[in-house]
Amino acid sequence: MDIKLFKNSPSGKLIRSNGGYWAFLPNPLPPPINWDADLVSLLSKADRALGSLSGLGETLPNPHLLIYPFLRREAVLSSRIEGTQSSLSDLFLFEATQVEKPPDVREVQNYVRALEYGLKRLNEFPLSLRFIRELHGVLMENVRGEHATPGEFRQSQNLIGSFGATLNEATFVPPPVPEMMECLQQLEKFLYTNNNLPPLIEVALVHYQFEVIHPFLDGNGRVGRLLIVFLLCYRNVLSKPLLYLSAFFEQHRQRYYDLLLKISANGAWRDWIEFFLQAVLKQSEDAVLRSRQLQELQRQYFQIGREKRFSPSALQLIDFIFMKPIINTKSAQDFLNLSFPGTQKSIKMLLEVGILTEITGRQRDRAYAASEVLKILDKE
Repeated sequence: MDIKLFKNSPSGKLIRSNGGYWAFLPNPLPPPINWDADLVSLLSKADRALGSLSGLGETLPNPHLLIYPFLRREAVLSSRIEGTQSSLSDLFLFEATQVEKPPDVREVQNYVRALEYGLKRLNEFPLSLRFIRELHGVLMENVRGEHATPGEFRQSQNLIGSFGATLNEATFVPPPVPEMMECLQQLEKFLYTNNNLPPLIEVALVHYQFEVIHPFLDGNGRVGRLLIVFLLCYRNVLSKPLLYLSAFFEQHRQRYYDLLLKISANGAWRDWIEFFLQAVLKQSEDAVLRSRQLQELQRQYFQIGREKRFSPSALQLIDFIFMKPIINTKSAQDFLNLSFPGTQKSIKMLLEVGILTEITGRQRDRAYAASEVLKILDKE
């Protein structure tokens, strides 16, 4: 680690470990924030955009029609930042058929499981270090990195840098284990304290602090991005889990990394907070737009169904493909609670009008895609 970058940092200090290497120890939150008219204006815009999205979530007859696919889109994009190749279609296909194409789709599926687990757990347990460990355990179970003690804070030093780099060659060295535990306890205390900060600012600060502490041997980036939506829901800023920032972070990946590092190097909190608020603004607007496009497409499909005199089960299936745009007969049968022939008949109705398309080319074990739904979810 280039200690010249960090030796005069207002955000923390360099410490020499027992092993002789240098590491960075961040100051406790909150830092001083230089409020000015531009930052206040951007915060106001981000708050309004998030409020519009939260309001939309409250008015939807069945918000799970959006929560389910949006959550999976976040899983794909957050995992992609860490190097996975799976697409949203790959994930939906895996969930419908268990076909692993490409092989890293299980990592993405674990992200989905961690999101769903955390959202449910928040109803019965506070956002805490124990909560974070549990999330990590779900995220890393039986996938690449499972050797990295899933669900446990690290007991050895880690680093941020290129593959094979030593501690001296690393871009950044997080706190050694004893200091790491102190930092985590300070972070948990900050979460429990009424800090009077605007919630979006608090979330921006917590995301940086978690990433700089880097408490796991693997999976820190994904857990840190998971905490964003959990903290927004925990603070009741978001009524339904519809906002995810990984699309913005993935689009501006290098700037995302650079800004987090610049806080440690020279205390550039303002630049990071501005970037984070821009992400909230952009992704809130994006989620509202996609939601409205999906609602309009659903309205069109129901209109087609009425004109073609779809059976009640075929109309039900229209709802299902907005949650799961790739299905097979078994998943549709489970949803409709119908016989196998009855389910096939409902699928056939959607095939005949082009709402569904068969995507395997096989006579058995077929899968069907709602391509127009996928197009709205998957577009950049």
